[in-house]
Amino acid sequence: MPVTFQKMHGAGNDFVLVDARAQAFELDAATAARLACRHTGIGCDQLLVLRPADHPDCQAVFEVWNADGSRAEQCGNGVRCIGLYLDMRGETRDGLFGLQGPAGRVRGTCRAEHGITVDMGRPDFEAATIPFDAPDRGSWHTLDVVGDRLRVGAVSMGNPHALSRVEDLSDQRIARWGPALSRHPTFPNGCNAGFARCIDRHTIALRVFERGAGETRACGSGACAAVALLQSANEVEAPVVVKQAGGELIIDWPGPPAPMTLTGPAAHVFEGTLT
Repeated sequence: MPVTFQKMHGAGNDFVLVDARAQAFELDAATAARLACRHTGIGCDQLLVLRPADHPDCQAVFEVWNADGSRAEQCGNGVRCIGLYLDMRGETRDGLFGLQGPAGRVRGTCRAEHGITVDMGRPDFEAATIPFDAPDRGSWHTLDVVGDRLRVGAVSMGNPHALSRVEDLSDQRIARWGPALSRHPTFPNGCNAGFARCIDRHTIALRVFERGAGETRACGSGACAAVALLQSANEVEAPVVVKQAGGELIIDWPGPPAPMTLTGPAAHVFEGTLT
């Protein structure tokens, strides 16, 4: 049977969303990769699949599939797109929505004039839960990455992240460092690899290479991870504007043990049918 899908994006990080709450849709790694292919499929960074929720405060359970067919635990831009989709359908309660995801429950608020705000939970710097085979104690570590020595911070936002601070985001070496850091052996499950330049105390510029998707125009959880690490190192202070190729995200974090919030745009591009 034909399956209806939505094409959406959050700051240029693009998604195919399938609402499987009322239509049959099963997905495996090969099918996800085929649909995500920009040449012979629909094309996207990730696929989002909605299933029926079993919690009274949640409208749906969501799955995240990367462009290579692998699974992801968290996706801040994707959650905002799901929130917009639910709001378009009249399913939010005064703009409020709740979701069950691979990393736990997520709450968000749709604000027409200010974008969508998502509670991203608390950053976790524990190496065992990232997971990260830390070579020594502390939040920052020096790693060998394709022949270069990079100072790297690690944190979990429900999914693993690595961050390196750089002075020039146009440095051609970043295109080599990103994929290599994302697959670095000190991260047993891989990681999203970010590279940040601090502009001022409330502004950074960021590039992120996502596991299973490569470099994307924006990464919501990556923006949160970058701010968590830089704020903990007293390099920035909340709120922080994160500038990425696809647009700007705003991260606010009072500090531990409070959760982080992510605010940014979401857009519906078109609706289509899979046959």
